Amino acid sequence: MSPEFHDELSLADRAVALGEQAMQQGIIPSFVVRHFPDSRQFLLPDDTAEPMTPEEAYLKFKKMLGQI
Repeated sequence: MSPEFHDELSLADRAVALGEQAMQQGIIPSFVVRHFPDSRQFLLPDDTAEPMTPEEAYLKFKKMLGQI
């Protein structure tokens, strides 16, 4: 199985796609992505945790979708 991402940008894009999938399935109502010149931060509006890195968001969304 080949990886779904090759670098930080493609990892962040995959995390966005998983977040959108979680929204479509009604698992989360929404999420926010903050774009910075060199990185992105992911936030769940009802989550009191710190902003997530693309890696953290990817793993969290995969877990929510039952793919881990």
